[in-house]
Amino acid sequence: MIAKVSCAALMGIDAFKVELEVDFSRSGMPCFTMVGLAEGAVRESKERVFSALKNCGFKVPPARITVNLAPADVRKAGSAYDLPLAVGILCGMGVLDKAQAEGWFMAGELSLTGELKPIPGVLPLALAARQEGGRGIIVPEANGREGAVVNDIPVVGARDLGQAVRMLLGEEAVKPACVDIDTLWEERRDFLLDFSEVKGQEHAKRAIEIAAAGGHNLLFIGPPGSGKTMLAKRIPTVLPPLRFEEALEVTKIYSVAGLLPPDRALLVTRPFRTPHHTISDVGLIGGGRYPQPGEVSLAHRGVLFLDEMPEFKKSVLEVLRQPLEDGEVSISRSLVSLRYPADVMLVAAMNPCPCGYLTDETHPCECTPIAVQRYRSRISGPLLDRIDLQVEVPAVPYEDLSRTGSDVDSASMRKRIGAARTVQRERYADLPILTNADLEGRSLETFCQVGDDGHAFMRRAVQSLGLSARAYTRVLRIARTIADLDNADAIDTGHLAEAISYRSLDRQG
Repeated sequence: MIAKVSCAALMGIDAFKVELEVDFSRSGMPCFTMVGLAEGAVRESKERVFSALKNCGFKVPPARITVNLAPADVRKAGSAYDLPLAVGILCGMGVLDKAQAEGWFMAGELSLTGELKPIPGVLPLALAARQEGGRGIIVPEANGREGAVVNDIPVVGARDLGQAVRMLLGEEAVKPACVDIDTLWEERRDFLLDFSEVKGQEHAKRAIEIAAAGGHNLLFIGPPGSGKTMLAKRIPTVLPPLRFEEALEVTKIYSVAGLLPPDRALLVTRPFRTPHHTISDVGLIGGGRYPQPGEVSLAHRGVLFLDEMPEFKKSVLEVLRQPLEDGEVSISRSLVSLRYPADVMLVAAMNPCPCGYLTDETHPCECTPIAVQRYRSRISGPLLDRIDLQVEVPAVPYEDLSRTGSDVDSASMRKRIGAARTVQRERYADLPILTNADLEGRSLETFCQVGDDGHAFMRRAVQSLGLSARAYTRVLRIARTIADLDNADAIDTGHLAEAISYRSLDRQG
């Protein structure tokens, strides 16, 4: 007897339908065969499933069991196939009628006692099941709220295999999991940090406001103790809230990576990732034998902060160039090619020299010009070109430190940034553009037009600073954002001048 059960496999952060077929035959020598490009954890499911069936009171008679995972030319990995395999065997045995399992998508890891353990990737599974027109999905109870974020399809969270079977038989009514999306948005945590706690550094705060308003990349250059990390950690407090579609994208990434907190059905705050400088290129970009999202994808729609940027391996930094330009990571392996989203706001910090005190008037610098040049060359020119704002963060003078507070706080910055983002959203409503940082080609020419005075100013700047073509376009994008913050339709020379002032390394060159 052949039984068919619907499940799903992950491809990047998306899922596609997999049909698990079980041929249960009592003729011939008893054996168990699984085909369909199953990886180790899937092949090992036999032992878990048979022990779970036995301990849940189901006696599996000797039989020739053949399992096929279709499509058979796509790799299947993970332990999520335990539950559909167990249900498929029960259908083959006649315990369940095929019609009772038809249309249900299932996923879950079984313990030896039959308990259903949580698995990664339930949100993509629920989205795939809805797209395929499934009756519903059955997942471990711990994953129920995550799947219930998807509307229009019932998501049943089962404690164990026995409860899932009784539900299919109609012997036990299991209430589908549910979440209140509005409540999830209200659960957005209050930030414990605020820019009002940062003394001085008004120029750096202005740069952060511009970067956040236009989605630009940002580099802080300053001596130790000047507040570079302190500034960076407060950037999430001024970013606009995630839209529902963006929250789904972020949650899918964390779900696939197995990093979704158990108490969070939907991530509603922008991520802030701070990898250590010893990270490998696979850890930063993603990949591995069984490809997983890297830090740059985990920071999607949020902030990727690289502290002490020159201390990262040069090969690691260079692999950032393509994600920063394209907003996604492409990973190619012999059997599969994957794409992970990586639309991040890169924020980095570095010292001006190896000892850190080149620009500090109170500490003498002991570095030779060659040492300074060698230190800065760890960050290549093409990568620097992709960092829109390069801002000097000097040591904070005592006058600023002794002040009781700052005139600039996160709430006021967030209000101005939100207004600028609203202008951009309305301007690019009919285009695949979210922020000014996405402008390129014809759209750049259309929305970043400057007058004759602006062209004359930029000509002198390009000649004197030696700006590359990419740096030139970035200056135009920054100027567009500054104009949006000023609620100005046209870009004038003042906007261009301020934009160029944030190209610190170009001016030093």
